[in-house]
Amino acid sequence: MRLSEKIRYVGVNDMKTELFEGQWPLPYGVSYNSYLVVDEKVALIDTAAAGFEEEFLANIKAEIGDRTVDYLVVNHMEPDHSALQAVIRGEYPSCEFVTNAKAAAMIEGFHGITDNIKVVKEGESLSLGSVSLQFFMIPMVHWPETMVSWCPEENTLFSGDAFGTFKAVGDDVIDSKSGVFADYEDEMTRYYASIVGKYGAPVQAALKKLNGLEIKRICSTHGPVWENSIPEVVGIYDRLSRYEAVRGVCLAYGSMYGNTQKAAKALAKEIQSRGIPCAVHDLSVENYSFALRDVFKYDTLILGSPTYNNGIYPPVRQLMEAVVDRAVKNRRFLAFGSFTWAAASVKLLNEMASGAGFEILSDGVTFKQGYSDAKFDASGLAGLV
Repeated sequence: MRLSEKIRYVGVNDMKTELFEGQWPLPYGVSYNSYLVVDEKVALIDTAAAGFEEEFLANIKAEIGDRTVDYLVVNHMEPDHSALQAVIRGEYPSCEFVTNAKAAAMIEGFHGITDNIKVVKEGESLSLGSVSLQFFMIPMVHWPETMVSWCPEENTLFSGDAFGTFKAVGDDVIDSKSGVFADYEDEMTRYYASIVGKYGAPVQAALKKLNGLEIKRICSTHGPVWENSIPEVVGIYDRLSRYEAVRGVCLAYGSMYGNTQKAAKALAKEIQSRGIPCAVHDLSVENYSFALRDVFKYDTLILGSPTYNNGIYPPVRQLMEAVVDRAVKNRRFLAFGSFTWAAASVKLLNEMASGAGFEILSDGVTFKQGYSDAKFDASGLAGLV
């Protein structure tokens, strides 16, 4: 697909993989985006995941025919983008890999390739003829070797995983229709929260570095090519990396026998009756990335957990550990839960939230054994939200 006379899309959609990175559900698939810059020389920007060899090569040949790929630009070495590097070297033996020193070491580690690699530094440019590529390092967005490639003549940023999103792309990979960003916003937030969320400071540093570029096209490695939604896309990454949130509640819970679940439903009903947005997640059956998305979205986190082995119920602990690991800031927190003979979960959750610097809204609510409205005063707890 031609994005312009010089720039072509040669990526692939993956509708088969169930868990991205073996962790994150892909209910709408995911794309592995790769691009060609076609001039006197041909540069390929990144590759794709294993299993797409034939489709990927066919896409390249559909654009350049019998021409060779002169350069493979490696912005990021995560295997969903680098798995086919050896395939490209096999198909185009003279292809020179262009990347930075940290990525060059990874190319050897993953593929054993050490020859014909051009190592570039910050700000260095590569001429392809009438257009060029300039390279900027954005370490820890979200690997240490990550860089972006800028084509000034086309005002196009090849951004690697930055500005990426879950969800496969349509036949028109460009966000040419209205509403495209809205269609991807939730999955972009979940992608950021799951994968990039720990690296808010490096994302902010990258945004500042790229701020002076007059970007008219963002070519990320996942999701649509952004031309008409650039302010929204950059804005959401800016907001998420500053841990800014809107008013609302992420209410997540785990329940073994239904008592903590009943409390969660009563609490959610009370919150919603007050007109406060409230996203409810049952961590016993749902992958925690969906709750993590809403932790990044809303300013209040409420967690419900029964006491389990004198601790926090494992699915709830997993979410709380993920929140702490991502250094989420400026959140308000409440905990609730049931116990049978010894209460511990609410106390331990409060300790984790306090350690993260959250505003603890109360000591929380614990109730012994079976749920009843008398034991769990949802109205009083919701009044703190």
